[in-house]
Amino acid sequence: MTARLDSLPPVTVAQRAALLAGPRTAGVHRALMAEVPAMAAVETGGTASVETLPAVLSVVAWNLERCLFPEDSAAHLERFAPDLLLLSEMDHGMARTGQRHTTAEMARALGMTYAYGVEFFEMGLGGPTERPFCTDDFNRLGWHGNAILSRVPMRAVTLIRLDDHGHWYSAAAGADPEQPRLGGRMALAAVVETAAGPLCVVSTHLESNADAAHRSRQMAVLLDGAEAFAPGLPVLIGGDLNTGNHLPPDFDWRRETLFAEAEARGYHWDFTAEGMTTRPSLITPHPERVMKLDWFAGRGLSPLEGAVVSSLDAAGRPLSDHDAVWCRARMG
Repeated sequence: MTARLDSLPPVTVAQRAALLAGPRTAGVHRALMAEVPAMAAVETGGTASVETLPAVLSVVAWNLERCLFPEDSAAHLERFAPDLLLLSEMDHGMARTGQRHTTAEMARALGMTYAYGVEFFEMGLGGPTERPFCTDDFNRLGWHGNAILSRVPMRAVTLIRLDDHGHWYSAAAGADPEQPRLGGRMALAAVVETAAGPLCVVSTHLESNADAAHRSRQMAVLLDGAEAFAPGLPVLIGGDLNTGNHLPPDFDWRRETLFAEAEARGYHWDFTAEGMTTRPSLITPHPERVMKLDWFAGRGLSPLEGAVVSSLDAAGRPLSDHDAVWCRARMG
């Protein structure tokens, strides 16, 4: 069961010491995950502006790369009048983003409710390109995760863990020594009311530091979790699926098997506009890569139109190393 909380309990001093002491194994990681309540909880807040969404929905999925600029990022999306936002890489209490709760700030700016789930507890200050942005030499909370923003109250929410073996904690799993973390990739799901009935929406982020088979397994876990959470409901999944990542030399998204995994369950990908979705940014460690990472998959809805939305603001400043993806979809 996923606890629904007004705020996430912080990692204690003793828990952080245990994380730093190790050993960095999958077994230790799983044990420590079980001791941190926020790893099995969802924080909810914000204010709804309506009680029911229309049958035709405006939805944005965006990896905000830590969310350095929450208010500006919110303003960047206003022209789409989004009913739902599916966000990933959202900081909460991190020095590199001014210790802010970036999800709550975006929800406040847009007049929306939010659900926030922890992907990682960051044990350090982030990667080398991020540390110049740190306002302190400590993280107040150290949370990094996914979020859903909605114009309506969320009837139910859940967190779906996609792995627990410590991909970013254990050296044997390929952890990045620059970014030691507790946690793992996850999905956040919510049920919202529309004029055509309830809808399950899912914000997710699949593994970048892995191959296609690994991401396909994560997709299977996600789809199983969504069906268990909202059996028989229409579902719209959006997020950074990291398609093509770690598949050199061409990083070709068409080599992924997760697409077929979802199609076999009745999902289709026509909600996603054509075009690459990455760009150089203020902190990306890989400015040279151009990839198509961000997608929508839906079941029980019809796609009407879509676009890849540049993350460059009016001054030409990149708000993220990902462009957003937008779709208009009709229930039924």
